[in-house]
Amino acid sequence: MSHDNPRPRHGPEADTAPEPASRWHAEVDGHPVTFWITVATAIAAVTLGFGVWWTYGLDQAGEMAAPTTEQPTSGAPMGDGDPTGPSMSSMSPDAPRVPPVFGYYDGEPIAFIHTEVSDPTIAQTLEGMMASPVPVVESLATIPAPALGTVYVFTNGLVPDDTPAGPLGFQPDVFDSAPGDETYSPLREIVEATWNDQQQARLLTTAEQTETAAADGNLKLQQTGIVVNAPLLTWPTGQR
Repeated sequence: MSHDNPRPRHGPEADTAPEPASRWHAEVDGHPVTFWITVATAIAAVTLGFGVWWTYGLDQAGEMAAPTTEQPTSGAPMGDGDPTGPSMSSMSPDAPRVPPVFGYYDGEPIAFIHTEVSDPTIAQTLEGMMASPVPVVESLATIPAPALGTVYVFTNGLVPDDTPAGPLGFQPDVFDSAPGDETYSPLREIVEATWNDQQQARLLTTAEQTETAAADGNLKLQQTGIVVNAPLLTWPTGQR
């Protein structure tokens, strides 16, 4: 899961160039970081919305387009009390579903999905992990680094026996933000986390723990430049 042009943003390999007083006042390509976060979130929302439509909408569209002689009873809701359209419970049981993935944020278990990724090799890895297609969108890698979140993917260390493993067979991924955080973005750069000494490996469940382990010299963090669209489904304070 390496890349020839890493984006150093975390850990001991981070760029040492002077930074503005606040990263939120910095400019990237002539625009403030908040602008790029808005762009990244909009792209993720569109792609996630398209995925939901692709998963559910085609089945609904086929049913709605089919000719029928039956008319709904006057004043009767079309589903679950919602007069505006069919309910989710009316969908075909054969409609595909995007499988959730297990991870950690802020010390708590979370569920997320990975809908697209910028690298074809990683796409194959994620597809093999979840038995679900993950389209390649190379343009995700052009999103400015300050507008991206981070997901730490472990390349060695603990192999969990009571939770699902991460994509490389070791501990689940660790996320640095969730919906409601000022820095949240569903578009995330993959950062490889590798234990320098496997005897020192332990379960890490927060970004802070991960970065501290790197600062202490126990863990190597490697930016890959690979971006994945990984919106959270559940997090400690909410869910979709």
